[in-house]
Amino acid sequence: MAGRLAAYLDSIRARDPAPHSRLEVLTYPGVWALAWHRVAHRLYAKRFFFLARLINHWSRATTAIDIHPGAKIGKRFFIDHGFVVIGETAEIGDDVTISQCVTLGGTSPDNGVAGKRHPTLLDGAIVGSGAQVLGPITVGARARIGANAVVTKDVPEGAVMVGIPARATVIEGGQAGEKKFVPYGTPCSESFDPQTQKVELLRCELEQMRKRLDALLEERGLENTGEGERDRA
Repeated sequence: MAGRLAAYLDSIRARDPAPHSRLEVLTYPGVWALAWHRVAHRLYAKRFFFLARLINHWSRATTAIDIHPGAKIGKRFFIDHGFVVIGETAEIGDDVTISQCVTLGGTSPDNGVAGKRHPTLLDGAIVGSGAQVLGPITVGARARIGANAVVTKDVPEGAVMVGIPARATVIEGGQAGEKKFVPYGTPCSESFDPQTQKVELLRCELEQMRKRLDALLEERGLENTGEGERDRA
C-alpha cells in the first residue's frame, strides 16, 4: 500500500515541477478527490448509491472537483488544480493528466434510455485547461487536447487537437519514447494563442494538403513541377 502510494506521488512529481516533496503532493486537491472517488466508486459498485453520492458531494465541497461515483478511473490519474467535472459513464485509463476547468461531459439520449454518455480517455492522454470533451467518444492513447478545445468526435492515438470544434494539427502527439511532458496539451507558443488559432489551423490544413499531393505525385512517378507555383500562391 505504501509503495503504491509513493509511486503515485512520484508520478505526479514527474508531471509537475512545483512540489518539493511527496508530502507536498498530498496537499493537492486532485489527490484527495481521487482518494474520495475510490471509496465512492466501491460503494457505487455495491449499489450503495446514496452513500456514494454523500462522499461525492463531500469531495466536491472540499476539493472543487466533481467526479461521479460511477466513473471508472485507472492508475496514476492526475488532476492538476481543480474545478473539473467527470461524468458517470466516463472511463479513464492509466497515466492520464487533466488540467483545471476541464469537463468530461455527457450527452442525453433522445429516447431517454441511460447508456454510455461520457468520454473514454485511453492511457497517457493529456487534456489541457478549459477543454470540454463531450459525448461517448474515445480519446486515443497519448493524445493531447489543447487548452479550451471542444472535442465532440473520436481522437486518434497520438493526435494533438486544438480549436472549437477541435481539429487535429500537424504537430506530432505523444510518440513512443517521447519523454517531454506537455502540461496543457499543446506547446505554449504564440501559434496556439486563441487570437491566432484559426490562422494556425488553416496553415495546418494547407500543409497536410501539400503533403498528400506530394505523396500522390510520388506514387504516380511524376515530378512535382508545380511546387514553386504553390509556394508563390
